[in-house]
Amino acid sequence: MKLSGKIFLIIIITICLYAIFLIFSDISQVLDKLSNFNLKYLPLILIIIPASWFVLFARWHYLLKNAGVQVPMKQNLKIYFAGFALAVTPGKFGELIKSQLMKKQFGIPRTTTAPLVLVERLYDLVGGVAVAIIGILSLGLGMYVIIGASIILVMIFLLLRSKKLFDTFLKLFSKTKITCKLVEPISQSYDSVQKSTRGKIVIVSSLLSMCYWAIESIGVYLIVISFGIDKLSYYTVMSTYASSLILGAASFIPGGIGITEGSMTGLFIFHGIEISSVFTLVIIIRLFTMWYSVIIGFISLKLSGGFSMFRNS
Repeated sequence: MKLSGKIFLIIIITICLYAIFLIFSDISQVLDKLSNFNLKYLPLILIIIPASWFVLFARWHYLLKNAGVQVPMKQNLKIYFAGFALAVTPGKFGELIKSQLMKKQFGIPRTTTAPLVLVERLYDLVGGVAVAIIGILSLGLGMYVIIGASIILVMIFLLLRSKKLFDTFLKLFSKTKITCKLVEPISQSYDSVQKSTRGKIVIVSSLLSMCYWAIESIGVYLIVISFGIDKLSYYTVMSTYASSLILGAASFIPGGIGITEGSMTGLFIFHGIEISSVFTLVIIIRLFTMWYSVIIGFISLKLSGGFSMFRNS
């Protein structure tokens, strides 16, 4: 099955999953909740969530600069956003397509850029754990999520410091069509990975990651209050959102679909939100925070000239 077919299948599965979510709730109440959505927050949501993507781009640009790569800002931005089209792949490793586009357009070796995509996933986790800890006292049960994520974080840093463990980890991805072509370039660039995970690079990249999570969480908070739910603080929403995405990523299910939604639903119910409101709220949050970026990703993929490569992969 071509990669484009797999993405289409993931979308179909997601629609079915969301339909099941809605079936378990009262449809009339769901429609009532949607009708109560305060549209005055919509422009802010549509601006703030994409604003967080530019923070991620700043981190990508910083990592490229550290690796000695310089490309025109406009083209680099389109390539980076094109990676969002494959954000629904396990662990977002489909974003390795950015490395392919860099090679195709600028002749930059994949051994230089492919390792940075792996490093990005590490910093995503660092930022997610950090912002979740900020509101940990309000989460209660979230403590176990953060402890687990912190342990995983330590293990990843240890993995990056051991060439043998690093190569073993990459072998797990060599069996998938999405990443098999780019595993070898990453393996050959172990030094590049280490260079991107030490000293000042770690501090700046981690701060940018935290900034991304904090800004996107503002968008999620606006979605919450647009439904008239004002019992949750921004820090509680941020921790709930970050914890749910960490669990979804840890499951290694494409896009964390099902796990992320289920975790977010459970945590919102834990905080006293009615079930009829939760199902609708979670689906809207995911539409804005994940599927919004996937749509932008496909548009950028077309503009960056990589759509034919994507279809035939």
